[in-house]
Amino acid sequence: MSTLRFETDGSGPPVLMIQGVGVRGRGWRPQIDALREACHLAWYDNRGLGDNPGPVGTVADMARDALGVMDALGWKSAHVVGHSLGGVIAQQVAVLAPERVRSLALLCTFARGSAALSFHPASLWINARTMIGTQAMRRRAFFELVSAPGIAPTEENIALLESAFGRGLADLPPAAPQQVMALARADLRAELAGLDIPAVVASATHDRVAPVSQGPMLAEALKCRFVELDGGHAVPVQDAAAVNALLLAHLAT
Repeated sequence: MSTLRFETDGSGPPVLMIQGVGVRGRGWRPQIDALREACHLAWYDNRGLGDNPGPVGTVADMARDALGVMDALGWKSAHVVGHSLGGVIAQQVAVLAPERVRSLALLCTFARGSAALSFHPASLWINARTMIGTQAMRRRAFFELVSAPGIAPTEENIALLESAFGRGLADLPPAAPQQVMALARADLRAELAGLDIPAVVASATHDRVAPVSQGPMLAEALKCRFVELDGGHAVPVQDAAAVNALLLAHLAT
């Protein structure tokens, strides 16, 4: 039984929503608002964040947390939706307990977690900018890291992300580096290849965090549909309409 605090909304088929590095469960708000009429949604903060302090642990630990939330809700099975690290946690849930996963929807995530540690000069520079300089400089740099190039770093656009994330973009939680290191050790493709679970994988063309090339690799392992969205890593917030339409269609099948 989970000791993690979680929240729920809506009615219909059960859907567990798992967030990524440094983002609390409330980051799903654009999807919660759109899916609550069709689904019974549950979301939570990953260990080390917000309402669930404590050691971050491994991706397997995080997956057991997710299963614990399902236990606490009395869900024998659920559709599982994950973004970024949350997508890798969702993969691990499916590996640990495939009978409990009705389907997977994996957004802007990884086939190889080590891909989150890019050594390309442009990636190194923008990641460095999120950690140095004034708060305003770090705030803008983080916005640029997760946004598509065509989205201007206006106060309105930055505030939209901060509202979804529930924190200032410059205020990276202390648990985030530990989450990244846990992510970097994950590669579940061999285990996923033996599963028979309906799934959809979506990547974003301009994603600087989870390269778009990761999507087809993951879809190949799962033998499922791959969708390329026009956006950056924060596409579930910045183009919620496209992501919500994808999820509603997937969950209806």
